Amino acid sequence: MSTDRPIFVVGCPRSGTTMLQLMLHAHPRIALPPESRFLLPAYFRRHEFGDLSDPAQRRALAEWITGTLHFDDLGLEASEVIAAVATAPPTLGSALGTVFKLYADRFGKPRWGDKRPSYLRNLPVILRLFPDAQIINIMRDGRDCVASLKETPWRPADFNELIDYWARSADASLRAARSYPTDVYHQVRYEDLVADPETHLRAICRFLDEDYDPAMARPSELAPVAVPAYKTWHSLTRSEVTTQRVSSWQERLSEEEAAQCEAVFGDRLTRFGYQLSTPARRGPRIRAARTWLTVRDKLGPARLRAEDVRGRLKSRRRGPALPARLTAAERAD
Repeated sequence: MSTDRPIFVVGCPRSGTTMLQLMLHAHPRIALPPESRFLLPAYFRRHEFGDLSDPAQRRALAEWITGTLHFDDLGLEASEVIAAVATAPPTLGSALGTVFKLYADRFGKPRWGDKRPSYLRNLPVILRLFPDAQIINIMRDGRDCVASLKETPWRPADFNELIDYWARSADASLRAARSYPTDVYHQVRYEDLVADPETHLRAICRFLDEDYDPAMARPSELAPVAVPAYKTWHSLTRSEVTTQRVSSWQERLSEEEAAQCEAVFGDRLTRFGYQLSTPARRGPRIRAARTWLTVRDKLGPARLRAEDVRGRLKSRRRGPALPARLTAAERAD
């Protein structure tokens, strides 16, 4: 029986999430949009939307979604989206999923989902909204991610923040691998995927319970229809399947920067199968930084519960129900 479970692509920024999105979008049954960027804001503002059993509240939510900055990248008519969300099941997940489903309908495909790096550190949120979701996490050498992040116009001023970002993403990946069953969470390394696309795409398709399609190994052919207009052609070519950028940190990071990366997250690199170029440093400052990263990420579930309480206190209205009721499994619960 064909499945209709939603699919979410996650990973640290600059780890190949767009390439993987395009690979999946090339499948004849799967449509994944460019980054929509309204899902997490909608979740964290959910108490503002009130009781979604009221069609007027669902319409107000839909109007908010269609007014977000990147909505036009989906190529959907706002009026069509508003009407569909207004008649969707009365939950936040259903409202958000309806938008992604309409995007998939553009291409005549039954499976839908979304891609955004920040979902990696918010997987409990994704699974609260979409209980039968399947998560694909693409992992890349942290030194390459940091080197690429360093060159982006929106990078933080502090190099340590880039290091911290990958370390936290790596910890989220390790936590997810421990927490979720094999039919919910799948991880692939960027380096393995670009070196042998067919083998690893076949593994992804087995995870998704889909047949492999050779078009998936040629994602750049879909770039004009599956990547938002604000991306330049230079950025589109980054979605081509090539090993040229593997270990490019060796030219893009100084010796001191590379040593700094390895000193902070070298233990994580080795756990994902990457080889260190310098001996691991284990001074008291490094141990303290590692301890802080671990404690902070363990506080994630507690922060979610505290945020729920704060949201209820801020609003006299009842917050919306969360789980989507769009897929066969969700409707059966």
